[in-house]
Amino acid sequence: MTSVSVAERTPDTSAKGTKGSVSVSLDLTGMTCASCANRIEKKLNKVDGVRASVNYATERASVQAPRGTTAEDLIAVVEAAGYGARETTVEPREERADVLLPRVQLAFTLAVPVIVVSMVPVLQFPGWQWLALLLTTIVVFWCGRSFHKAALTNMRHGATTMDTLVSLGTSVAWLWSVVAMFFGHAGVIGMTHGFTLTLDHADPMGSVYFEAAAGIVAFLLLGRWIEARSKREAGSAVKALLEVGAKEATILRDGAEVAIPAGELSLNDLIVVRPGEKVAADGVVTEGSSAVDAAIITGESLPVEVGPGSTVVGGSVNTTGRLVVKATAVGSATQVAQIARLVEEAQTGKAQAQRLADRITEFFVPAVLVLAMITFMVQLLVGSGATFALTAGIAVLIIACPCALGLATPSALLVGTGRGAELGVIIRGAQALEKARSVQAVVLDKTGTLTTGKMSVLSAEPADGASEAELLRVTAAVEAGSEHPIARAIVERGASVPAAEQFEALPGIGARALLDGVPVAVGSRRLLADQGIETASEPTPLGSEVFVVRDGALLGRIVVGDQLKPGAVEAVAALKELGLRPVLLTGDSQAVAETVAAQVGIEQVHAEVLPQGKAAVISGLQAEGMRVAMVGDGVNDAAALAISDLGIAIGAGTDAAMAASDLTLMREDLMGVVDAVRLSRATDRTIRGNLLWAFLYNVAAIPVAALGLLTPMIAGAAMACSSVFVVLNSLRLRNFS
Repeated sequence: MTSVSVAERTPDTSAKGTKGSVSVSLDLTGMTCASCANRIEKKLNKVDGVRASVNYATERASVQAPRGTTAEDLIAVVEAAGYGARETTVEPREERADVLLPRVQLAFTLAVPVIVVSMVPVLQFPGWQWLALLLTTIVVFWCGRSFHKAALTNMRHGATTMDTLVSLGTSVAWLWSVVAMFFGHAGVIGMTHGFTLTLDHADPMGSVYFEAAAGIVAFLLLGRWIEARSKREAGSAVKALLEVGAKEATILRDGAEVAIPAGELSLNDLIVVRPGEKVAADGVVTEGSSAVDAAIITGESLPVEVGPGSTVVGGSVNTTGRLVVKATAVGSATQVAQIARLVEEAQTGKAQAQRLADRITEFFVPAVLVLAMITFMVQLLVGSGATFALTAGIAVLIIACPCALGLATPSALLVGTGRGAELGVIIRGAQALEKARSVQAVVLDKTGTLTTGKMSVLSAEPADGASEAELLRVTAAVEAGSEHPIARAIVERGASVPAAEQFEALPGIGARALLDGVPVAVGSRRLLADQGIETASEPTPLGSEVFVVRDGALLGRIVVGDQLKPGAVEAVAALKELGLRPVLLTGDSQAVAETVAAQVGIEQVHAEVLPQGKAAVISGLQAEGMRVAMVGDGVNDAAALAISDLGIAIGAGTDAAMAASDLTLMREDLMGVVDAVRLSRATDRTIRGNLLWAFLYNVAAIPVAALGLLTPMIAGAAMACSSVFVVLNSLRLRNFS
């Protein structure tokens, strides 16, 4: 048994963590059902100071333990419970589906002849039951050995699981048949008997139930193989994240290019990225320009133009020019690694409804054993006969297995969070899904959320006789000598800027220069007043006004400000369609806030609010009985994100944003908020649908089996189909768009 890695982190202040704790991730082996996961989790949580969450779908335990607790201590706890643990790594683990497939194939190869010959009397040749005994023995005790091994292991530890039900049911059916053959007349050559889907009152010593034992094992193995295969597919998004990084990197050392494994990269290394290559680490472009495809991180389909000073994310693909990137984060510190860790942590979480299901399954298996015994006794007392009573009891054992309950939440959470990662939406666990379902209001920050957060030219209004191109060209020529953000925005908009002379800044007013020997001044309304020029234009609340005066005459006005993000109007409309009330929260002026709100269709506005006051606004809305989601950039909005019922950090991708928010969007598109809410609701609906199906299945199926209306083989097939239904229903989330 290998040791487990312990990743020490900063003191955990989450609800799950304890101060000064270490985080331990264990890959678990030997689990065969949700009851196993519950048992391991319960044992781990009995250790002082340990908080553990075990996910049956991912076969992984996420543990917060006090400093000083060793990984070996925790592995010992798992092994004492009868299971195994090993190091969690980014390498693909052994796929249970691949291990199960040969056993499934052998089981059906041997079980199908047994079932057919047992069901069709005309095919029952002399001695058929002895061949059925041989084939069934192989199916039950070789193909189905995992059921019996798990049952015995748990029995030694005084526990019962769903494997206990399967092992007991199939063993009793096989043993009863063997007794009837050796001590009754069921082994007589030439014996025949019919088959029905329901039980009948057959001669207890003249019937065999090999088809039930073999069929149960075959169907349950098939169900577990489909389940394991589906879980592997469901986790493909996280696996893709873990494998997205470059395997090699080319770095500059002493002016020469040197190829090294990506795992050996260090901070501040200069990485050469050619067209078609992956960026090996998070970093800043120092040389070159190109278009970089970061779809695996942001979900955006179009490449993004980058140049010197631009940040790039490890795992993104360089599409055109050669880049030199200075590494700012390597290995487990990269965004890809952090996202993968967050998604995996989310997948080990449990919804409130699943906690109820876990408590039920903890007591369910012992209750089923008692119920099966009661069924056997009652059927005997009412005169149904020993064979009828025994097979009814076996049917109860088999059909009552609550596997579907154990898969209801983790399967949906696995697929939903994985699909979210593909779309650039990072969901922090089942709790975030439950919050998103009940949110009533969405508070939107303005700068960086509704707007781009970057100065740009909103409008250019030339005076009579001038053109927009001329106005921009002249203004840019003067502003080229200034580093002010407003000046930079105008220069970026202007084309083929001519050279200006004798540039002079006018503090509090603007600037002036000579352009082709003609004096040009640019600045605020005060500039016009100083030069005695009047204008009929009204002040705009959207941004800053820049007036241009050439040779004593007004050339025009340029408005520079923060513009709406593409899709902002559509996103707000979509939030309203979801039944949510959008609210604008900003530190900007009331006039600007109301103008932006009117543009996007928001009625409720809170303006001129300082960063520390944003949390108070959220609290005020909550005091009105509203469940509030806050959407911000994850930095100055961190307090508001934390206090809100659902925090959504948009376009940040930083540690602060991820720590403060329940949902993190890795792209700037505001429609990502809509996608996040819709995906959260869809996942939550799937979880609840799975749980409802699982509860109703067990509630309805157990009485049917107890009344003798199902044979054990049909009960086994129904139980397997129930688990498969839950997993396949969850997989529908992969089609979310």
